[in-house]
Amino acid sequence: MPFLRIILFLSTAAGGALSAAEPVLTHVHPAAVQRGTEVEVKMTGKFDPWPCTVRAEAPGLVFTAGQEAGSFRVTAAAEAPLGPQLIRAVNAEGASAPVALVVTDTPQTLEVEPNDDFRAPQVLSASTATVNGRHEKADDVDSFGVTLASGQVLVAWVEAYVLAAGFDAMLRVVDDAGATLAFNHDHSTLDPFLVFTAPRDGRYSVQTMGHAYPASTDVRFAGGETCGYRLHLSTGPVVRNTWPLAVTRGSRTPVVLEGWNLAESRMEIDHTAPPAFPVVFSEVPELTESPEPPPLAPPAAVSGRIETPGGEDRHPFAASKDSVLELTVTGRRQGSEIDPWLKVRDSEGKELAAADDDGGSLEPRIVWTAPADGTYTAVVGDLTQRGGAGFFYRLLVTPAAPAATATVSAHAAKIEAGKQVEMKVTVALTHGFKQKLKLAALGLPSGVTAAEVEVPEKGGEVTLTLSADAAAPAAGTPFQVVLREVEAGREHPVLFSIATVSENNGVPQGYQHLLVNATDQLWLTVVPPPA
Repeated sequence: MPFLRIILFLSTAAGGALSAAEPVLTHVHPAAVQRGTEVEVKMTGKFDPWPCTVRAEAPGLVFTAGQEAGSFRVTAAAEAPLGPQLIRAVNAEGASAPVALVVTDTPQTLEVEPNDDFRAPQVLSASTATVNGRHEKADDVDSFGVTLASGQVLVAWVEAYVLAAGFDAMLRVVDDAGATLAFNHDHSTLDPFLVFTAPRDGRYSVQTMGHAYPASTDVRFAGGETCGYRLHLSTGPVVRNTWPLAVTRGSRTPVVLEGWNLAESRMEIDHTAPPAFPVVFSEVPELTESPEPPPLAPPAAVSGRIETPGGEDRHPFAASKDSVLELTVTGRRQGSEIDPWLKVRDSEGKELAAADDDGGSLEPRIVWTAPADGTYTAVVGDLTQRGGAGFFYRLLVTPAAPAATATVSAHAAKIEAGKQVEMKVTVALTHGFKQKLKLAALGLPSGVTAAEVEVPEKGGEVTLTLSADAAAPAAGTPFQVVLREVEAGREHPVLFSIATVSENNGVPQGYQHLLVNATDQLWLTVVPPPA
C-alpha cells in the first residue's frame, strides 16, 4: 500500500484562533505506571484554570485531579495496553499537545532524594530495576547503589531524550572510592547506554547527570521540572538485536540472539507468536552477508557488519534501465554503534550516488534511477572509520513505491458555534502515485461538518473547511483527517509529528526520536459564541 503523509496547516478563519487559556502539558513525572496500580504523578506545564482533565488515546488509564495544579492520581487497569501511551490535558478552551506516559507490567522504583553523594546512594533492593527519577535542581547528580558479584555483568541505560527531557543525560558507574569504572554519554540517540562487568564483589554506584538540552553556555549539570528520566538496570538477559536484524513475515526463522547475560543464543521466531523482546518483521527476503554474495534481487535486505576499522562492505544488486530504487541503511535504532554511509557504484567502480544522513537522521537513504540494465553495487561503511562486532547494519533495496509525503503541523483546532475554520493541507505525490484522492474529516462532534475535497492530480495545497452550526453544542473530542482513495476506498490517516528536527548554528535543538513520534489523533474544540 502506498505510504501517504500530509502537511496540514490550521489557518485562522472567523473564530479559529487557539485560545491562550488552553492547557500546556510538556512532561509527566514519574514517566511510567505499572498496570494494575495507582500512581501519583506531577505534570509540568500550565493549567489555568485548575482543575482540568486528562484524556488518553488508549483505554485503561483514568486520571483524577488533585488539589495542586498539575497533580493527578493515575489508575492503570490490569488490561491497559503496554507501552508508551499518548495523553493530553484538556479543558473547555482546548487541549495540550500529546505527551507519552509509559504503561508497563514491571514494578517501578521512584527516585528518593537526597542521593547526590556516591557514598550515600539510594540503595536498590535488586540489581535489576527501573527507576523513575528527576534532576530537581542545577548541579543535581542522582546516585543508586547496586550490589554485584565479581564478574557479574550490569547493563544500564537511560531514557531522557526520548521523553523530550530538558537535559542531555550521562551515565557512569563508580566504586566506593568514587573512581569512574564505566561511562557513557550518547548511544543510538543522545541517551546513554553502558555495559559494566564488576571487577570484584561489592556495592557500586550508578549515577545519572547531564547538561542542559537544547545546549546552552551554562556548563553546570541541569535540573528542573523538565529533567525527568527513566534509569534501567539489569543483570538478567538483555537482547540487543537478532541476527539477521529482521525476520521475513510469514516464515519461521532461526535467529541468533545478541546481547548480554543470555542463557540461550539461538531460537526460532514465528511472527504469529512474537517473543517478549523487540523483533523487526519485514515483507521482503532477509539475507546475511557472505564473502561472495550473489546479486540481490530487489526487494530484498541483507544484514552485515563492518568488522574492521575503515572497512567497506559491498553488496551487488540487479537493476533494469530506468527502474527507480530506494536504498536505506539502518542499525542505530537497534543499538548499533555504526554511523553509516552508503554509495552506489557501477560495474567499473564509478560512484553514481552517495548519502550519509537523511533528514537529520544518521541513517542514509538514496532514491536512485538505474541508467542501464546491469549489476550495480551498494557499498556501506562507517563515517568514523571504526569497526567491530557492534557495527552492524541492515541494507534494504526495494523499488521506490508510489507515495504522498506529509506531516501535520498542528495537533488541534478550535471553532466557535456558527463559524468556520480552514485546514490547509499540502499533498506531495511521488514515484507515480496516481490514485484519485479526497480529503475528509472523521469523528466530528454533533453540529460540525466538513465536505470532502478532491485532491489535485499533482497534489499541492488543499483546503478542508470545518463548519459549526449556530446551535452546535460545546465539545472537546479527538478526530481524524484522512485521504480516501476514491476507487478503492482505502483510507490513510493524517499524522501529527510529535518529534521535531532542528538545529541552531549546527547545535541540535529538537528531538528526532521519541517514545511515540506521531499520532493520527487530532483534537477539536467547539466553543459557544461570546455572550
